[in-house]
Amino acid sequence: MERVIPTSSRLVVGGTHRVPGDKSITHRALLFGALARGTSMIGGALPSLDARSTARVLRALGADISPLRPDATVRVVGDRRLKATATTLHCGNSGTTVRLLLGLLAAHRFSTRLTGDSSLRRRPMRRVTGPLMAMGAKVAESATDGLPLTIIGGRLRSIDWQMPVPSAQIKSAVLLAGMAGEVPVSLREPAASRDHTERMLRHFGYDVRATPGRVDFEPTGRLEPFEMQVPGDPSSAAFLLAATLLADSGEVRLSGVGCNASRLGFLEVLRRMGGTVAVEGVESPFGEPIGTLTTSAASLRAVAVTPDEVPAMIDEIPILACLAARAEGVSTFRGLAELRVKESDRLALLAENLRKVGVEAEAQGDDLHVTGTDAPLRGRVRTAGDHRIAMAFTVLGQGRGSRITVDDPECAAVSFPGFRETLAGLRVRGGR
Repeated sequence: MERVIPTSSRLVVGGTHRVPGDKSITHRALLFGALARGTSMIGGALPSLDARSTARVLRALGADISPLRPDATVRVVGDRRLKATATTLHCGNSGTTVRLLLGLLAAHRFSTRLTGDSSLRRRPMRRVTGPLMAMGAKVAESATDGLPLTIIGGRLRSIDWQMPVPSAQIKSAVLLAGMAGEVPVSLREPAASRDHTERMLRHFGYDVRATPGRVDFEPTGRLEPFEMQVPGDPSSAAFLLAATLLADSGEVRLSGVGCNASRLGFLEVLRRMGGTVAVEGVESPFGEPIGTLTTSAASLRAVAVTPDEVPAMIDEIPILACLAARAEGVSTFRGLAELRVKESDRLALLAENLRKVGVEAEAQGDDLHVTGTDAPLRGRVRTAGDHRIAMAFTVLGQGRGSRITVDDPECAAVSFPGFRETLAGLRVRGGR
């Protein structure tokens, strides 16, 4: 169902709010729980479509996982090993599900066929299957470097692998293969990427050493049943922070948000654009820092984002580009090649949709140029089923005089169930 973002006379925001659980950590907690012999309890797990895909395929592989529901603690009863299945595992739209699972399956001596929806089937897999095959797994790939594919696990050997791009998914797949196969691995990465897997491995006693451009792993630990609270997703928080910055007035606090430095690169960009974002009360249970983010309405200026910054904010580029549409001057985002192989070609889709709603924008090679405007924005946005495109343009459509139609608002549930309701909840009564 299409969603028209209505015009508003004056947008005032306020209050303390929470965002859904971190998608990246939810995936990993489910995977680790499935390999820990006994019962693990996961509070705050994200009940999104992607996370449910991970739970679904793990159930097919022998894990007992309770339903993922809002505000429910998820119970995972696992074993040391996954079990073979003749069923083709459908990973939905979730690249994290299929890529991390490939790492675990590489160390299991049976064959498994994996597929996904039309979007996921187009996403590249050889960047992950390449190092796994070098470790000893066998893979029958599709002719197009995507899904479906069949992985045949086996006895793995150590590897020292040069990653072609900075990617937490590639890195995690290889680390999980090393963990499940009990072999050392080393990875060389052109730039830093998210480190949730490394933190969780350290929690279980594995030797994971990270130095600039390199991660070394030794299989010294052991997975045991655990209890954890998943922090709020900083990528989801970015949309609410952006909505606050674009408001006419007000201040918003987001509590319980993950404050892992590898996920907060976008905060520096927000500050360069003129926003004030405070990070307060940080604690680090289970090795993951959690705190409160506070920001307020602001006048924005153009920003230049460099290629070395992009890996730390790859999921936030859509909302940063939409903020740039309301900033004074021309913003430039360079080195966005990875956006072309996400749930959609996000780079092309961003430029196309910005132009459709009245913003001057152009994708040149792997760069995006956006010229800010204060004119009312009106038009129909094509999401191509991409949740982050849908949320970014929903936020952009909140401005006075704007009228933006989002063709598939429901796809936001891939990462942020209840997004529209949460966004509406930022408004202070009497502010419209």
